[in-house]
Amino acid sequence: MVRIRMTRAGRKNRPFYRIQVLDKRERRDGAFIEQIGWYDPIAKDPAKQLKIDEARAKHWLSVGAQPSDTVRDMLAKRSLLPSGPWEAERSRQRKVVEAQKAAAAAAPAEGKKDAPKAG
Repeated sequence: MVRIRMTRAGRKNRPFYRIQVLDKRERRDGAFIEQIGWYDPIAKDPAKQLKIDEARAKHWLSVGAQPSDTVRDMLAKRSLLPSGPWEAERSRQRKVVEAQKAAAAAAPAEGKKDAPKAG
């Protein structure tokens, strides 16, 4: 199966990702079929953060390439993919995680009052 996913490039603490088409069985930074864009999360200007060759992305999607979750979100924001049920599922998952974080943040505050001091 052919996948569209990101491979990491760049140096330490300065990530840069290439959006590539490759076989599913390849490792993250393995041999690729075609590079169709890049993503720079550090760039200040949102217009310079992402570049995708839309014609090639449409081609690969039409022949059955499956995008990774992150790339699928990027393509959906550019209207290259229809919004699917995964968006509702991901927003539900985010709400659950936020609720868990809020509960975890409240719990240690209560536990610190009763905890004896070391020393």
